[in-house]
Amino acid sequence: MSDWAARVRANREQVDRLREVSDGADFYAPVTRLFRADPARDDDPVLERLLALARTGDRWLDIGAGAGRYALPLAGRVRDVVAIDPSASMIAALREGMTEHGIGNISTVQGRWPEDFAGGTLRADVALIAHVGYDVEAIGPFLDAMEAAATRLCVAVLMERAPASAAEPVFAMVHGEPRVSLPGLPEFMRLLLDRGRLFEVILTEPEPRRWPSRDDLRSFLYRQTWVSPEGAKGRALEAAVAALPAEPDGSIVDGRRQRIGVVSWDPSGT
Repeated sequence: MSDWAARVRANREQVDRLREVSDGADFYAPVTRLFRADPARDDDPVLERLLALARTGDRWLDIGAGAGRYALPLAGRVRDVVAIDPSASMIAALREGMTEHGIGNISTVQGRWPEDFAGGTLRADVALIAHVGYDVEAIGPFLDAMEAAATRLCVAVLMERAPASAAEPVFAMVHGEPRVSLPGLPEFMRLLLDRGRLFEVILTEPEPRRWPSRDDLRSFLYRQTWVSPEGAKGRALEAAVAALPAEPDGSIVDGRRQRIGVVSWDPSGT
């Protein structure tokens, strides 16, 4: 766990040293819509795996649920879902998705895991984290609380490299030094082994990441480089985005493919 914590800490310290802008009150507010997805989609191999793990009578705890990419479709398969997220904009988007699709068996809770749930009152059959934890320095207590909340199964969905890694080439260009990478799926599996957990992992290789427009990519890169649009670094970022080729529909595709793992394990450690 010390290696994981050291990577996260070094990443944060680098950002704090180089940043030109703050994170703001709600880091994800400008890009919330990018985290929405059709709960009836049938082309998502990660979702297929999660649905295969679900049982009709389950309660699922979705920690860091975002706009409900997985909470919404899971709600159609299980008894109910408790969706937690620290972002007010994400919670609002999730509730909009519930209304839009007529889903009523999701309870939403705004809060940061595990700090805001220290009482340990939340219990579920399955605890899920999906693309959450890459930047959690105190990963041990985070997983302790996750395992304590689950009675049947813990599930983690993680990329080989953290989602923020897509910004690393531009980060290095504007700041003049390589980005300290956050841990990802390989480090998470080693972490579970260090904790004495046996696990099952199913690997998928989804389509390359796609931003719907150049503006969407620009917004992502500003958030992941912490540069000001008014400065020299912002102008360099703008030039980099303008030089990227677009698809016929105007979207921008990250040509680097990477696998996603769905990791599941017994929270009791047996």
